[in-house]
Amino acid sequence: MKTIIKIVLAFLLVGCLLPLPYGYFQLVRFLGMSIFIWLAYVDNEKSEKTFFIIWVLSALLINPFLKVALGRTLWNIVDVVWAIVLVASIWADKKITSDQNRS
Repeated sequence: MKTIIKIVLAFLLVGCLLPLPYGYFQLVRFLGMSIFIWLAYVDNEKSEKTFFIIWVLSALLINPFLKVALGRTLWNIVDVVWAIVLVASIWADKKITSDQNRS
């Protein structure tokens, strides 16, 4: 389930590169903040805190209440980086799981 949510969020973030209505970007902000908070909560249980920190900072940056004005170009770069990090975290989760199964 966690993997599917990360993939959906990655696609939503890549969708921000398209010229879509402003409501789409608001939806992505609300969903993104909610998902990043949930991911931080889930990853807080792990001993490795790297992704926990990334998710917390991401939730703060994407929050729809105290908007950070980065400009369209910089937001597009951030969206792509987030999509890459989400996919990389899926790979990292699978690697950790397979390493634990070997032990």
